Amino acid sequence: MLKIFSKSKATGNVAHFSILKTDMHSHLLPGIDDGSPDITTSLNLIKGMMNLGYSKFITTPHIMWDMYKNTNDIIAEKLQLLRDALRSEGMNVEISAAAEYFLDDYVHSLVKNNQPLLTIKEKMVLVEFSLAYPAHGIKDILFDMQMQGYQPVIAHPERYIYLERDKNFYEELKDIGCLFQLNLLSLTSHYGKSVQELAQYLIKKDYYDLVGTDLHHSRHLEALHNPAINNALVKLVDSGKIQNNKL
Repeated sequence: MLKIFSKSKATGNVAHFSILKTDMHSHLLPGIDDGSPDITTSLNLIKGMMNLGYSKFITTPHIMWDMYKNTNDIIAEKLQLLRDALRSEGMNVEISAAAEYFLDDYVHSLVKNNQPLLTIKEKMVLVEFSLAYPAHGIKDILFDMQMQGYQPVIAHPERYIYLERDKNFYEELKDIGCLFQLNLLSLTSHYGKSVQELAQYLIKKDYYDLVGTDLHHSRHLEALHNPAINNALVKLVDSGKIQNNKL
């Protein structure tokens, strides 16, 4: 078994994420969505994640047209600001930007019009849909993305708790070739017991391909020190399926 934990008097047994190397889901760009509000916060969050062992970040601001009207150009501008600040602080860390696309009519129009989407790696695109109620037309958008050559990555599938009543939908998503990304905090009670139980269900099904923090703020950073993450993360890494260190 891989040893990925370090002992700390201050925090006890804390997960050390260097074996993952890369966090591929976060909201670290300043003032662009419901994540970091400014450069100082972004730098502090990145420092905290580096202390946990991360050495590479693919940050993923929301593109959700009703709330966060981000474009490729806006994201690129914010990324450059953050890279410049990291360089000024002497922080040697690799950071790039993709996006977390909410599967709405706007994103569907981008796909249909063959507009380039921001990718995690090669053609991998992080996507989400409503956490509150079953969304219609999801498969149509995913199909059109795949026809454009994209590989959909379903963000935090365990957080769609209405799927407790329709777990077959998970199988359908896997059958059409979607990858699944686990939020690390779903291994704890951070999002609630139902989310934690769905995460365990998907782990048992061996459905996860990627792991992300979905970091928005300092409370998420502190919660990542929860030792409850340890055993599940070890099993995930030992499964050989988790692709973070290949990003």
